[in-house]
Amino acid sequence: MTLAAHLAELSEKHRSLERKIQEEMARPGADDSQISRWKLEKLKLKDEMAKLQGNQDTRH
Repeated sequence: MTLAAHLAELSEKHRSLERKIQEEMARPGADDSQISRWKLEKLKLKDEMAKLQGNQDTRH
Protein backbone atom coordinates (compact mmCIF):
# COMPACT_ATOMS: atom_id res chain seq x y z
CA MET A 1 0.00 0.00 0.00
CA THR A 2 1.36 3.39 -0.91
CA LEU A 3 1.75 6.12 1.65
CA ALA A 4 -0.96 8.19 -0.04
CA ALA A 5 -3.37 5.25 0.01
CA HIS A 6 -2.62 4.58 3.68
CA LEU A 7 -3.21 8.24 4.53
CA ALA A 8 -6.50 8.16 2.61
CA GLU A 9 -7.60 5.07 4.54
CA LEU A 10 -6.72 6.65 7.88
CA SER A 11 -8.52 9.84 6.88
CA GLU A 12 -11.67 7.88 6.02
CA LYS A 13 -11.54 6.08 9.38
CA HIS A 14 -11.17 9.49 11.06
CA ARG A 15 -14.25 10.83 9.23
CA SER A 16 -16.22 7.69 10.06
CA LEU A 17 -15.43 8.05 13.75
CA GLU A 18 -16.48 11.70 13.64
CA ARG A 19 -19.84 10.67 12.17
CA LYS A 20 -20.29 8.00 14.86
CA ILE A 21 -19.47 10.52 17.58
CA GLN A 22 -21.92 13.09 16.19
CA GLU A 23 -24.67 10.48 15.83
CA GLU A 24 -24.13 9.18 19.36
CA MET A 25 -24.07 12.69 20.83
CA ALA A 26 -27.39 13.46 19.11
CA ARG A 27 -29.07 10.50 20.79
CA PRO A 28 -30.87 10.96 24.08
CA GLY A 29 -28.95 9.04 26.72
CA ALA A 30 -25.75 9.00 24.69
CA ASP A 31 -23.04 6.60 25.85
CA ASP A 32 -20.36 8.98 27.12
CA SER A 33 -17.79 6.22 27.65
CA GLN A 34 -18.18 5.05 24.03
CA ILE A 35 -17.87 8.63 22.81
CA SER A 36 -14.67 9.00 24.83
CA ARG A 37 -13.23 5.80 23.34
CA TRP A 38 -14.05 6.97 19.81
CA LYS A 39 -12.52 10.38 20.49
CA LEU A 40 -9.33 8.75 21.76
CA GLU A 41 -9.19 6.50 18.70
CA LYS A 42 -9.75 9.56 16.49
CA LEU A 43 -6.84 11.36 18.15
CA LYS A 44 -4.58 8.36 17.62
CA LEU A 45 -5.51 8.31 13.94
CA LYS A 46 -4.81 12.04 13.66
CA ASP A 47 -1.40 11.59 15.30
CA GLU A 48 -0.56 8.72 12.96
CA MET A 49 -1.62 10.76 9.93
CA ALA A 50 0.49 13.72 11.09
CA LYS A 51 3.49 11.45 11.56
CA LEU A 52 3.10 9.93 8.11
CA GLN A 53 2.59 13.33 6.50
CA GLY A 54 5.74 14.57 8.23
CA ASN A 55 7.65 11.61 6.80
CA GLN A 56 6.17 12.33 3.38
CA ASP A 57 7.23 15.99 3.57
CA THR A 58 10.82 15.12 4.49
CA ARG A 59 11.15 12.77 1.51
CA HIS A 60 10.65 15.59 -1.02
